[in-house]
Amino acid sequence: MRNPLDPAELNAAIENVHRAGMPGLFAEVRDGDQIWRGAAGVADVATGRPVTADMRHRVGSITKTFTAAAVLRQVESGQIGLDKPIGRYLPRLVPGERGDAITVRMLINHTSGLAEYLPCAYPSLKAFPALADTGPQSLDDNRFTRFHPTELIEMGVTAPAVGAPGGTPGVYSNTNYLLLGELLEQVTGTPAERYITRDVIERAGLRDTELPVEPYVNGPHSQIYEAWFGMIDPPRDFSVYDMSWVGPAASLISTVADLNRFFGMLLAGEILSPSSLAQMQRTVPVVSQEGKTIDYGLGLHPMEAPGQDTFWGHGGTVWGAGALTMTRAADGKRQMSVAVNTQRWNGLDSSGKPRPHPIDDALAALYRVAMYG
Repeated sequence: MRNPLDPAELNAAIENVHRAGMPGLFAEVRDGDQIWRGAAGVADVATGRPVTADMRHRVGSITKTFTAAAVLRQVESGQIGLDKPIGRYLPRLVPGERGDAITVRMLINHTSGLAEYLPCAYPSLKAFPALADTGPQSLDDNRFTRFHPTELIEMGVTAPAVGAPGGTPGVYSNTNYLLLGELLEQVTGTPAERYITRDVIERAGLRDTELPVEPYVNGPHSQIYEAWFGMIDPPRDFSVYDMSWVGPAASLISTVADLNRFFGMLLAGEILSPSSLAQMQRTVPVVSQEGKTIDYGLGLHPMEAPGQDTFWGHGGTVWGAGALTMTRAADGKRQMSVAVNTQRWNGLDSSGKPRPHPIDDALAALYRVAMYG
């Protein structure tokens, strides 16, 4: 028997994450018609302003699911071939043999072999994720930098490849999704952000979700604090930031309610056809930016506990903000979306690896309660 929502248990679990050291977090959990929303901690450490569950938030790489859905909508209309080479569409950005070998599918599921551009755009992240050799200075330096996606793509394409096209495990790379943004613009004649807004965000009826064109978060929101593994002490507010550094890979602003609505509709077949959804759920092993191997589909990945139901969704981080959204595969009725206002809270050990922190265990406990009761 599946467990119904227990508001007291959820309230205790979210409060425990705050007590473990997270300044503020908020969440929405759904089980059919039952909805629990909760928040704990502060949205502003200077004023003590509390977080609330309806706040708008930068949700990082959850953006990738929206971008993947937009590309698959074009696949369904016949404008894009999922297994056609990207060089057919963008020969100047991915020229020659690589353009012929890398397919659209390989971009969406991170098996293109294209390197991550971030260490090039952010020089102090040159060894990312070799964290002990990095520093946070360029996060500040680029706060108002307006990047053009093609210059970032060029950095990733000209960097040494991280694998052969189609090889597994793939390597997670934002370069892939910037290319998908350029692909959307090429075939629709519309900037990717505008097309995704019209054909995915508005189609799903999301009122508090946007791909921003300015560095500010409009409406009620939390400040977001980047700690960069203890190198920024105290953690610094990065809520004002030009998001062109990630664009259609990770710039989305949303709410926990909108995320649950979107993923519920997506997994119910209300955004894409059943065959496209089945393609999204075909996974391959991919090495994440944290160095862990995960199963990854087309902008979706599964999460499951031994003997428990499988959930599908995505997580995301940007400087200072993080979010995770998951929806139960079997019926779509149980859903969880959680947003936190600090990132990289772990200190580093002598070998440069993140040390365990009480927040890690408290968040894991919140996810378990939210998904499985």
